[in-house]
Amino acid sequence: MKEIVLDTETTGISVKDGHRIVEIGCIELDDLVPINKFHSYLNPERKVSDKAFEVHGYSDEFLSKQKKFSEIVSDFLNFIEGKNLIIHNAEFDIAHLNNELFLAGHKKISNKIIDTLELARLKFPGSSSSLDALCKRYRIDNSRRIQHTALIDCDLLSKVYINLIDQKEPTLDFKNDEKIEKNKLNSNVYYFKKVIVPSTDEKSRHQEYLKNFLKKNNY
Repeated sequence: MKEIVLDTETTGISVKDGHRIVEIGCIELDDLVPINKFHSYLNPERKVSDKAFEVHGYSDEFLSKQKKFSEIVSDFLNFIEGKNLIIHNAEFDIAHLNNELFLAGHKKISNKIIDTLELARLKFPGSSSSLDALCKRYRIDNSRRIQHTALIDCDLLSKVYINLIDQKEPTLDFKNDEKIEKNKLNSNVYYFKKVIVPSTDEKSRHQEYLKNFLKKNNY
């Protein structure tokens, strides 16, 4: 099953105040294995609020040189088409995405939404359900998250999601090295196990070792 982990960064909190998206990040999962990504910085055509700048660090000068949402909307919609969207605090991201789609003359998002914030609140009532808190709970290294960036947050959320649905490791069925290459996010992260089967000779020597050990220790 293919799903999309999605995150956005914005100029501010409220769409009603005219705030816009400055970054979209998506990681595509196939049976919980990362296989593809979509990422774009965006020119919001307005200034970033001071509070938002503290969160993501994207300056007005940097964003003014990026593409507008209308220039990437087709690629974005093609990427998410027909797939469940996994989002932390989905109400926020969906409101901003639907606003951008409206401004670009497109329909609202109709994908099925899985809100990991709601999953976490159901699973751990009364506990903090922030992404950082969930990373700490599941011992997921979030040291790269000095500031909020869409792809880093998507990567962390994909790991949190796997734990929230009690799937500690993805089930893989790699056919060849090409599939393995496709399913890595970067040069040093793979989502698979290498199973090593001992040879007959190794089994024999291990049995001999155990026999001598037991005899030596009077078992």
